[in-house]
Amino acid sequence: MLDPESYCAVVLEMPADSPHIAYHDNEYGFPLASDDELFGRLILEINQAGLNWTTILNKKEHFRAAYSGWSIQKVAGYGDDDRARLLSDAGIIRNKLKVNAAIHNAGVIRSLQQSHGSFAAWLDSYHPLPKERWVKLFKETFKFTGGEITGEFLMSTGYLQGAHHPECPVYQRTIDAGAAWARA
Repeated sequence: MLDPESYCAVVLEMPADSPHIAYHDNEYGFPLASDDELFGRLILEINQAGLNWTTILNKKEHFRAAYSGWSIQKVAGYGDDDRARLLSDAGIIRNKLKVNAAIHNAGVIRSLQQSHGSFAAWLDSYHPLPKERWVKLFKETFKFTGGEITGEFLMSTGYLQGAHHPECPVYQRTIDAGAAWARA
């Protein structure tokens, strides 16, 4: 029986047109092999801070367009004009700290790609760590990544267990897709 407090149970009660259903069933807890997609998920998690996840899901494609399709290479090269463009874009969250963090973190990820071959390889090199150590590592490496953001990023990308209740039909699909926590 699903824990009634779990995201899985809550999603079951949502209307069919809720953006949570597709996210829950096809993205949440599934590994992302593309560095750009991992970066995009980090941007979304950072922007969720202090807001409802529904808001972020509804703006997801606006974020993707605003941040050059999640291109780490392009975002790392953003300058003052791009910052101004992002801060005036009503399709995303216009928060200076979050915009600056995204641009800074793109540069950090480029460095991780150079040192480890990819952002995913860097994550894999630290897996498995307990959440507390991941949080410390992310705070030392990135901007605007506290405990909640780091935990949700890692859970949503399959590095930490907990995205789905074991009784949820999607749970096994995340394992079959190669969620890192299941390989540990």
